[in-house]
Amino acid sequence: MRIARLYYRLVKFEHTIFALPFAYVGAFLAADGVPSAHDLLWITLAMVGARSLAMALNRLIDARIDAANPRTAARELPAGALTSARVVVFCFAALALYLVAVWQLDPLVRWLSPVPVAAFVVYPYLKRFTWLCHLWLGAVDGLAPVGAWAAIKGTLPWQAWALGAAVAAWVAGFDLFYALFDVEVDREQGLHSWATRFGERGAFAGARALHLATIGLLIAAGAGLRVGVLYWLGVACVAALLAYEHTLVRPGDLRRLDAAFFTMNGVISVAFFAFVLADVL
Repeated sequence: MRIARLYYRLVKFEHTIFALPFAYVGAFLAADGVPSAHDLLWITLAMVGARSLAMALNRLIDARIDAANPRTAARELPAGALTSARVVVFCFAALALYLVAVWQLDPLVRWLSPVPVAAFVVYPYLKRFTWLCHLWLGAVDGLAPVGAWAAIKGTLPWQAWALGAAVAAWVAGFDLFYALFDVEVDREQGLHSWATRFGERGAFAGARALHLATIGLLIAAGAGLRVGVLYWLGVACVAALLAYEHTLVRPGDLRRLDAAFFTMNGVISVAFFAFVLADVL
């Protein structure tokens, strides 16, 4: 049980709430109704496997960086609670779950399945070279609704890509906030982020621009689909919640950054899926 808790904390399993609801959004909109229980089950397991793999790889590759950062030094690998060998085994188990799950879905998903795995491996290294790492993370998470759409329909129309781009902009925007936790440590270690490149105000400006793009892309996707008023209320809800998120923190005052990053983004993803679910029903 203790080992299970360590792995749960390693991958921050509770943060699956950020991406999984948007995968369901892609699935329900693609089906224009309720997908089959078979598809929903395997989409869910594919998401759990993929996200667990991504987080474990990130922790494994960044173990030395985390050890040098007071905020992350207590994580399972740098603290010695888990060994690298155990995390490698966990990565293979998560990869196996992901591959088994995608093999139960549409053949298009099987053909595309190596793409996110490659992206997971690349992402942790990007902060060593470029401040564009946040956009890569957004693009990786943006694959969730795209993959779910492909699983249901076996095609990828522009509406699916618009949904994926909306999620990509949303995730990249709040990751700019997240990077503010470590600006000074990142500079000391020679790591790159939007905040180290453009400063705190630049991170806020970038997050605002990306979150405005999120709303624009959700509007574009809805305009190309047969959606009802509840979808549009969902978009309005996301816009209002993002606006509120941006009132929680400001340059020079990051006291509520945890609430802006963790709480609000979980609320946004669940709330939007609830509106989409109500709309298709």
